[in-house]
Amino acid sequence: MSVPLSRRRLLTAGGAGLVLAGLSDPFRAGPARAAVTTADLVVYGATSGGLAAAITMRRLGHTAVVVEPTSHVGGLSTSGLGATDTGVQASIGGLAAEFYRRVYVKYHGGTLTPTSPLRMTFEPRVAAAVFAEMLAEAGVPVVVGARLSGLGRSGNRITELRTEDGSIYSGGVFVDASYEGDLLAMAGVGFTVGRESNDTYGETINGVQSRNTHQFVYPVDPYVTAGSPASGLLPGISTTPLAPQGSGDDRIQAYCFRMCLTQAANRIPFGRPSDYDPIRYELLLRHIQAGFTGPYFTTGSIGGGKTDSNNNGAVSTDHIGFNHAYPTATWAARESIIAEHRSYQQGMMWFLANDPRLPASVRESTARWGLPADEFTGTGGWPPLLYIREARRMVSAYVMTEADCRGRVRATDSVGLASYTMDSHNCQRVVVDGRVRNEGDVQIGVPSPYPVSYRAIVPHQAQCANLLVPVCLSASHIAYGSIRMEPVFMILGQAAATAASLALAGNLAVQAVSVPALQARLRQDGAVLEWGSTSEVILDNAAAGGITRAGTWLRSTSIGGYYGPDYEHDGNTAKGVNRLRFRPTLPASGSWTVQLRWTADPNRASNVPVDIAYSGGVATRTVDQRQSGGQWVPLGTYPFTAGTDGSVLIRTEDTDGHVIADAVRFVRA
Repeated sequence: MSVPLSRRRLLTAGGAGLVLAGLSDPFRAGPARAAVTTADLVVYGATSGGLAAAITMRRLGHTAVVVEPTSHVGGLSTSGLGATDTGVQASIGGLAAEFYRRVYVKYHGGTLTPTSPLRMTFEPRVAAAVFAEMLAEAGVPVVVGARLSGLGRSGNRITELRTEDGSIYSGGVFVDASYEGDLLAMAGVGFTVGRESNDTYGETINGVQSRNTHQFVYPVDPYVTAGSPASGLLPGISTTPLAPQGSGDDRIQAYCFRMCLTQAANRIPFGRPSDYDPIRYELLLRHIQAGFTGPYFTTGSIGGGKTDSNNNGAVSTDHIGFNHAYPTATWAARESIIAEHRSYQQGMMWFLANDPRLPASVRESTARWGLPADEFTGTGGWPPLLYIREARRMVSAYVMTEADCRGRVRATDSVGLASYTMDSHNCQRVVVDGRVRNEGDVQIGVPSPYPVSYRAIVPHQAQCANLLVPVCLSASHIAYGSIRMEPVFMILGQAAATAASLALAGNLAVQAVSVPALQARLRQDGAVLEWGSTSEVILDNAAAGGITRAGTWLRSTSIGGYYGPDYEHDGNTAKGVNRLRFRPTLPASGSWTVQLRWTADPNRASNVPVDIAYSGGVATRTVDQRQSGGQWVPLGTYPFTAGTDGSVLIRTEDTDGHVIADAVRFVRA
């Protein structure tokens, strides 16, 4: 089949961005109903997962078209999320790995090969250029500004989707790659929104979670007039009392814009929104006045002197509590919610840079940042997409849960691996004992990469036999917090298209596709589907054995991003006396890459000495625990013999802050 290029606003990729193809006046108003576009695979949503699906389908010899409801292509990967949340990088394979290899080549030059390194940090415009090249090479047309308005069905199959301008897209198989799950909902596929209780799937960290990460570290009064409940609550604070820990509700984790910031001379200063209201930032002001010194947003480097700036702290870029209606709202209502988030976040940046009630140091440090002139030029340097961290989640024959993430169960029908921390941002603000408190933030590491079930990306067959869902897949709230990463969306998008190809070839329902055949083709195309027990060894501070301590070490969960149930610190005392040694049991002799994990904070030491004892010697590395928290930081590759001869020793002598001991990881080289 061929995809006719007679569509209004039909885009193909070319050069460094998307260019209009086949039309002399593509934005000219067309007839009341446009011609039908037909393809083997119709993808709704030009997210990273949707683009991966369409590119894969074309490479497999079929036609594909991508239909995107907004004017933006590439999802969050091209809208500010340039510091990719990866977990274990080696678990990323196939087309996703190719994308990050292409990013590496953009920055470092050379020829793209299957062994080129992956680069996980990048400027939005670079990611857009990489996607554009991949789309152009595959010949994938992308239609933007095309919101779903209806479906055609025959029995339990979708035959076509219709958009608001009257256009029709007919296909054999469909993929819902949107962040919202609009197509699956319109198709009558079961879904859920919000947080399950812990009891629903036998979990421990789902539902209401009152924890200490991204939390108020100083007491802050919640009332408009401090000390006066009669004056009412400040904006965004719930009037509902805090529910029991682990109970379910319909709340979702907060959204924000992933800002790309720079300190370049030509930066665009933060502007004051037309509807600016300082009452929105009263909580932040009070927290600062109480003693909080920041940081108030992250400034992680992505290259080109730019950042991927995300939420950080109790009051930051997350607009907590203002997104709960978004997943199932109309587009008009969503636009209002998006505008509210944009106004709040732009106003927060203006507040931090200008409000005279703030210390001059806060204003001056914020004003040194601004929006880059060469990013998001169509929206004045501001990211075009709101970060929809979670919306609808399909409910299918296999629901991914905390047990999958922790490796307690392992799906046998793997179509890719996930490995990131179980990560939920705060969901609400409540009043507890007369003070405001955030609720919902969870950051718990997973022991190793784990498989995502094929059944989790296909609905029940009775509901729809030719739909695949690689983004709003079937997962509990807390498991989705680990899976919902851009590399995984690309991994699952590739799997969805490969399954679609097999379904078309055999005239099968997607649920009837042979999993062994699907896995064989995915492996042929570079996918990583298993993570063997002999490939890595992780030793956590809470392990029953393999840990020896000298001096006094204190357990804590105050700063998120730790692996396992907690981490330990030296209390910033007894320097040189406090030591902690990890001595793992390695299953085989050979070269192993040593990685260390800690939780970062400004009060951490920047000069922690770490001794790696290996076969034939000891190597000392110095790590900065004020940076790179919540991730595996490589310390080098060394020869080890099988058994317990090797070790990693964390020392504290002459360190300039709290020293953290969380976990060590050995990966077969």
